Amino acid sequence: MKILVSACLLGRKCKYNGGDNFNEKVAALQTGHEVIPVCPEVAGGLSVPRLPCEIVNGEVINTAGESRDREYRLGAEKCLAIAERENIDLAVLQSRSPSCGVKNIYDGTFSGRLIEGSGVFASLLTENGFRVLDVEDF
Repeated sequence: MKILVSACLLGRKCKYNGGDNFNEKVAALQTGHEVIPVCPEVAGGLSVPRLPCEIVNGEVINTAGESRDREYRLGAEKCLAIAERENIDLAVLQSRSPSCGVKNIYDGTFSGRLIEGSGVFASLLTENGFRVLDVEDF
């Protein structure tokens, strides 16, 4: 089975704050499966660390009020191309992320409140027929 995974879940230091979201269950997938790590935000040209971003009225904005929508969408497209090229069976993505959030994302007020919705990359994968799973449901 080929599984595309948010790179932060495998311990890669690509989170906005320079950290990771290491998950033992996801890391264990590397035994017995082909695991393909991606970080759409880094793929889109964003630095590590970077200012936190949320989706505000359909556009990805950072805490300084600057649009990072172009970078997020570019990274999502690049990672979608990897998913298509590799013919993945499943994507396991980081919860709540403006890129990878599957079920919930932050509400765009930078207050920590969650709303139903998907990140840019998770939405693109779903729109293109890929099976996507939130890490919290894994």
